[in-house]
Amino acid sequence: MDKLAALGAFVQVVEAGGFAAAARQMDLSRSAVNKLVISLEAELGVKLLQRSTRRVTPTATGMAFYERCVGILADLEEAQQAVSQGQSEPVGPLRINAPMSFGTQYLGPLLAEFAQQYPKLQIQLTLDDRFIDPLVEGFDITLRIARSVDSGQLVVHPLATLPRLLCAAPAYLEQRGVPTCPDDLADHSCLAYGELTRRHGWSLQGPGGTQTVPVTGAFCSNNGDVLRDAAIRGVGIALLPRFIVAAALAQQQLVPVVLEQYFPTSLDLTVVHPLNRQLSTKVQLLIDFLKQRLSPESSSGPTA
Repeated sequence: MDKLAALGAFVQVVEAGGFAAAARQMDLSRSAVNKLVISLEAELGVKLLQRSTRRVTPTATGMAFYERCVGILADLEEAQQAVSQGQSEPVGPLRINAPMSFGTQYLGPLLAEFAQQYPKLQIQLTLDDRFIDPLVEGFDITLRIARSVDSGQLVVHPLATLPRLLCAAPAYLEQRGVPTCPDDLADHSCLAYGELTRRHGWSLQGPGGTQTVPVTGAFCSNNGDVLRDAAIRGVGIALLPRFIVAAALAQQQLVPVVLEQYFPTSLDLTVVHPLNRQLSTKVQLLIDFLKQRLSPESSSGPTA
């Protein structure tokens, strides 16, 4: 079996939605395309496609494999062009996943600048506040904001440290009082990140080290912008990265809540990619670009 031809046939079938359409695009017979895909399934020992009389669709395993194949074929095309044209300009698709708030405020404009530098790239930015698995969902790189990222299957590149702060609307603090120590938070409505079914705790650094303070409240969300807007309306106290609340602080819609001898721990902005995936030129260029533009010395960073 010509494995490269089989990968190409499989990708064409998925994108065309059937063997006949894929065969026309590849200038091959339908039986030849079908044979390539069947051989690929036999070698892998899995079913990649769900076949019906009307349409062919990938299985869950097939879709994950399709995403990987697209990246492999794009990397191959890039390598071929680099050799034949004597240059290393990146080409082809580049699939990126990032959190919603950071993506709209910072990453989107930066990627537009990156796209201008490398016009042969096809950049796809997917914004999602859940922690996705790039191995399963087929992204070339994933940006994450968290206290830490630890996985034996992922390579982690630190980009920036994001300070956080407690903040609330002046009217809320006037009505409910200003907390001065971690224990005071138990008497307040705390706007937590996540789901109602979870127990929530805020990580604070104090004289005895880091401690997690249990918090409760009547409102939570998995998006920082939503929590900021709820805090502005006086729903409660929020713990958020400074870049999300900077404008609201400047306009005095929110004010910092400072606890004596305690302050929120920072978050890490990292870019991750699968361990078993060799970095292509386009991915390495993007990582280097983001490290430069999001460094503490850069005016583009969200660390202020």
